[in-house]
Amino acid sequence: MNTTQQKVAFLVAAEGIESAELVDPWQAVADAGYQPVLISPNDGTVQLFEHLDKADTRPVDVVVADASVGDYAALVLPGGVANPDALRTDDDAVSFVRDFVGSGKPVAAICHAPWTLVEAEVLRGKKLTSWPSLRTDIRNAGGDWVDQEVVVDGNLITSRNPDDLPAFNAALVKALG
Repeated sequence: MNTTQQKVAFLVAAEGIESAELVDPWQAVADAGYQPVLISPNDGTVQLFEHLDKADTRPVDVVVADASVGDYAALVLPGGVANPDALRTDDDAVSFVRDFVGSGKPVAAICHAPWTLVEAEVLRGKKLTSWPSLRTDIRNAGGDWVDQEVVVDGNLITSRNPDDLPAFNAALVKALG
């Protein structure tokens, strides 16, 4: 593995990130020998939440406008309601996600994170899962929504909620090889 392929991008907005959906995959990626990198639309720190309560903050490593798909082996999109809702309004974030999916490299999205995939228009003909309230959005975007712990379709890996993290993390690490 060269150093470029050892990095895994975690793309989040400035706030509203479900803590477990960032922290647990981050640890799984690190334990597998990869370097997790926190990417966000703005420099500084991001605010994690445990449901609706503020949790830890994390420093941003790279601003998404400066990020290149070629620098990363995979992309992880944590959930939380506000996080992907904010990301899908950021043109640089949406472009990064679209380009990443198009690269064929693994893209893992959990809970509400597929909202950003909807905005990136990359779900047509894809089977995936998410938090149940996204079902109609995913179907309207041409995706096939199913209620399963983890779904792998091509380079897309999706799960429904924090309870699915063990399966989500295992699928992510397997995809990394």
